[in-house]
Amino acid sequence: MSLSQRQMEFADAALRLVTRDGLSSVTFRSVAAEAGMSLGAVQKAFPSKEHLLKAMFARLRETASLPVLGEPGRPTLNDWFVALMVTVLPLDSSRRAAELQGAAFVERAPFDADIAKAVAASDRELRAALASLVRRAQAETELPASLDPDAIAWALLAFMQGMASQLLYDPVPEGIVEDQCRFIVDSLLQGSPANGQDGRSSP
Repeated sequence: MSLSQRQMEFADAALRLVTRDGLSSVTFRSVAAEAGMSLGAVQKAFPSKEHLLKAMFARLRETASLPVLGEPGRPTLNDWFVALMVTVLPLDSSRRAAELQGAAFVERAPFDADIAKAVAASDRELRAALASLVRRAQAETELPASLDPDAIAWALLAFMQGMASQLLYDPVPEGIVEDQCRFIVDSLLQGSPANGQDGRSSP
């Protein structure tokens, strides 16, 4: 979706409103006030609220980013998956804002076919990247061939999404989050030569 500079400014202002007060707080009037512009300027930029919502989602997808998935760190894929989770979970103000914004659109997705399609495509892309890393580790004999890469990818993403949602209303220290992430990753990748080599035990 191609947006003008003014449309991007209004969409960003609307996303800030979502972070503070939820998607229901977004109106042309509230966006104008947040952006320090006139109501007429917002109405000129977007013919309807639906157009504004689509612009907001486009901006969210542009600004939200994940660490590069193509070259995981070493020494083990287990460690890299844990680091990935801790990096993207809402453990600081910026990641919390991004998660709140994303959650608002996920909630809307069942009622908006375009948003549902975009969210599902993003999930598929991430699962495919995670599964490819498992396959690579299997090819390098880091992980046993008996593991199902696609099932692991589904489980990892589901855990990340569930943990992210929970942290929005029940935040806990990063160390506890990391322990839980390691427990999940080590459980999914059980049988990996990496497990048990560093003396750590699951929580």
